[in-house]
Amino acid sequence: MILQVHELVKTFATSGMLDTIEVLSGLNFDIEQGETVSIVGQSGSGKSTLLSLMAGLDHPTSGTIKIKGQNLSEMSEEALSKFRAQNIGIVFQQFHLMSHLTALENISLPLELNHDSGAVPKAKEALIQVGLEHRQNHFPHQLSGGECQRVAIARALVVRPALLLADEPTGNLDNKTGEHIADLFFDLVKSTKMTMLFVTHNEHLADRCLRKHLIKEGRFV
Repeated sequence: MILQVHELVKTFATSGMLDTIEVLSGLNFDIEQGETVSIVGQSGSGKSTLLSLMAGLDHPTSGTIKIKGQNLSEMSEEALSKFRAQNIGIVFQQFHLMSHLTALENISLPLELNHDSGAVPKAKEALIQVGLEHRQNHFPHQLSGGECQRVAIARALVVRPALLLADEPTGNLDNKTGEHIADLFFDLVKSTKMTMLFVTHNEHLADRCLRKHLIKEGRFV
């Protein structure tokens, strides 16, 4: 089992700090190796909060998240950061590319942080996979939105993560570009036999996953 979520709760304090809002309410689910799972919900349903928790970017109020048997809440920040870099790939709606790095440098960065001696050739191979080998020396401001998202996808996949998390990866793209990026995304996940959790409000994209969950007001329905 790649991912195990048990009785997950997340609350946030209100602006006056006198009360709390429960965003996630006792969620339970598992994901097996090689599965593609989508979580669908409207804005404010808790799906992006859930993704942040599974990425180890935030901490649950209660409950557990285990990835490859490791409880994220029991790790130190240093250990969690290292574990995330080696095991979790993340693709956001916003591309989050380093503006001062080229496409090739953005993709090779996570490998270099892992002290991978083959960072550059692996990054070049990833660029070929997303069809951008001719743009390797271009900076993000020189790339289109679709090209930036392809770089972001390549960066997430280059470390061959145990779990790939995607948060509305086509949400900032026009329909035609979004469909092309979605095709590329799912083809790469399938060819690498990767485990993926896909968060979206797009039912068409969600239906491309093997399994779909609907989240509403912090609960699966």
